[in-house]
Amino acid sequence: MFKLTEQRTKGKELRQTVVDTLNGLMEKDDRIIALDADLGGASNFLQFKQTHPDKFIDVGISEANMVGVAAGLSLTGFTPFIHTFAPFVARRALDQLFVSGAYSKNTINIFGSDPGFAAGFNGGTHTSYEDVGTLRTIPNIVICDAADEVQMSWVIKAFSQMKGIHYVRGNRKSVRSIYEAGSDFKLGKGNLIRNGSDYLIVAAGQLVSEALDVADILEEQGLTADVIDMFTIKPLDRDLLLKRMAYKKAVITIENHNIIGGLGSAVAEVMAENRISIPLKRIGCNDRFGQVGTPEFLQEEYGLTTPKIYAQLKPFLEKSSGGRRESDLIAVKHIKN
Repeated sequence: MFKLTEQRTKGKELRQTVVDTLNGLMEKDDRIIALDADLGGASNFLQFKQTHPDKFIDVGISEANMVGVAAGLSLTGFTPFIHTFAPFVARRALDQLFVSGAYSKNTINIFGSDPGFAAGFNGGTHTSYEDVGTLRTIPNIVICDAADEVQMSWVIKAFSQMKGIHYVRGNRKSVRSIYEAGSDFKLGKGNLIRNGSDYLIVAAGQLVSEALDVADILEEQGLTADVIDMFTIKPLDRDLLLKRMAYKKAVITIENHNIIGGLGSAVAEVMAENRISIPLKRIGCNDRFGQVGTPEFLQEEYGLTTPKIYAQLKPFLEKSSGGRRESDLIAVKHIKN
């Protein structure tokens, strides 16, 4: 079970969390091996040269080759973990990941770092608002967006026990804590981290914290919202979504990703396929490229700070109406079944 932390302060950097978790796994499992594409300084993977020099490979500036090497290691019995920036996985190495990885039934675990506004000064070429949308099309891939260091460590450990292609995205730097140490999760299952009766907020990754902030603002106005941390975007927890949509006035998704193809699109698919007709508002990057700036500036520029999110929601919420409707009956029927 998971438990929420009382203070949502920033903790350990997620890149160091990944390294520390892998170091622990390497001590117990000789199959674990780490690869990087000349970004070991950015990911802290260079630390493996001191801790486990025989379990680290730097392939140089060659992401596609790194995926090919990882596929070969998988064929010989290793469990490879690779790192690069999120866009280099979803764009540069997509064909190798699809064919050498997934199609060939190999195991490759991927940490795609600095998605969305986290790319900062690396600019638009290094910004990925599309990685989830692109990678979702790979059959049987598992896609996660870690909310904090506790969840990131758990995901890495879970990936180490699985076969197939697995992707987790996350800021390299520190993010606000959501969960207490020792929390347990389940892949493919969302976490209901707040209960409410008026709205359903579904968020993932770094913006789970902002989703809770928005729920606080709504509560000050006498409105309450369910908040779901949908840290596994594929496979999506459809059952939880349908159950929590019942009798809600509207559904809101919040993500550090393009509103096209990511979490918002996945939730919209569930609603359309199950005839859930309540309003949906997708909050995220609105069909734009990245740009240069501090992560703080970019988060505000793309409307993903708490005040900017609420400003986008306010006119939408004013138009939303509640009441019993056909979609409520469908959701309630789903609960009973």
